[in-house]
Amino acid sequence: MANPILPFWEYIPDGEPRVFGDRVYLYGSHDRAAGHEFCDYKLKVWSAPLNDLNNWTCHGDSFRTKDGGERPADTPWTRHQCFAPDVVCKDGKYYLYAYIVGSKGAIGVSDKPEGPFKLLSQYKYDENTQVGDDGIFNDAGVLVDDDGRVYVYYGFESSNMNELDGSDMSTVLPGSHKHPVIDDREEVPVDRRFFEASSPRKVGDTYYLIYSPRKGSRLAYATSDSPTGPFTYRGYIIDNGVDYPAGNNHGSIMQINGQWYVFYHRMTNNTIMSRRACVEKITILPDGTIPPVEMTSLGFEDALNPYRMTPAETACVLKGGCFITEKDIFNRCITRITNGCVMGYKYFDFGDDYTGDSLTLALNVGGMGTNCIMRILLDGEDGEEIGVCNIGTHDGVYKVKVRNLTGRHSIFFRCEHTVEGWMGGYFEDKPLFELKDFVFMK
Repeated sequence: MANPILPFWEYIPDGEPRVFGDRVYLYGSHDRAAGHEFCDYKLKVWSAPLNDLNNWTCHGDSFRTKDGGERPADTPWTRHQCFAPDVVCKDGKYYLYAYIVGSKGAIGVSDKPEGPFKLLSQYKYDENTQVGDDGIFNDAGVLVDDDGRVYVYYGFESSNMNELDGSDMSTVLPGSHKHPVIDDREEVPVDRRFFEASSPRKVGDTYYLIYSPRKGSRLAYATSDSPTGPFTYRGYIIDNGVDYPAGNNHGSIMQINGQWYVFYHRMTNNTIMSRRACVEKITILPDGTIPPVEMTSLGFEDALNPYRMTPAETACVLKGGCFITEKDIFNRCITRITNGCVMGYKYFDFGDDYTGDSLTLALNVGGMGTNCIMRILLDGEDGEEIGVCNIGTHDGVYKVKVRNLTGRHSIFFRCEHTVEGWMGGYFEDKPLFELKDFVFMK
């Protein structure tokens, strides 16, 4: 499935991927299409078979801090929003750790990885046990080590770690607090310093802590030879703000069928909310480093099929102020396309078996009452121009001949108004059209 990897109407940010049995599970926060703040009062779980990563199933609400539908709230002490869950397995049971705004976090338990999770407790510790983050355990990520010991990593603007009692998965062990886990001194570059979104992983004998740094829209990572740190910054994995409407980032890495992936999220609806789950393939090198990867439209696919309809919202490049918006459950498009806006899609495989001189590109467009052109560019916004489509004032399908293509390519669209002279300036910021989907035809 292309990015975003879940059904396009679903908004699951802060994704924590976990493999349990023969399925991969995605635990995350829950945003709303028209939300004006981060997250919701419920958590949902999605999963897919390891042998069919394009077939995701929703398991419904796994945990709630407000009554909703047929499920009452799981937290009698608060009705605040819940963020950024993580789930681990210990001794045949599954434990969910949720951050709750302004409240000591909650721990749920279930016999099944998809839940639903029944409240186990809050974090338990006495006044003599040191914890960080005012006891809120912001964006907690949990590691069950090979020896059965359990560690929780958490914090906002400063990184913390405590060990939990593995017999009850909720009691904080006295004397276990470490702070900072990642160096956050003033002299450390701001794009390396810890902000939030702790996610621990163990790869071989190396401990990884994936996190959001204080500046930018990246997922960074640090490593250590011990679960208690200290962790040393090694680089960043992905930046969701490169040529795309930027916002925070939160996710983690997971190996599925021998391939490593980074799970992250992207923004929609012209906000830093309404975030949707995406994934990219990554490589962990022998020295433990992870080379940064670009955002693509691919998701779990090796390449997109240009001869199947491509939803406009799978764009991985959006420049010039255009953005993806949801009209309703069934309809999303790229809107606010103005003069100079660029939309990019990476990568299509056009094959090598077509010998014709040209292809036809058909675009499904929502008209905005003006005439304009769309330049079709190969392998970059400054790449070879392979066609120019004239787009009119009305809704409809517009077609253009482009030269025959073979092999693997990215496709970019650059949009321009056609008004010349002094009146051209008036149309600089006027919306030209909305893009819904497109397809190449032989």
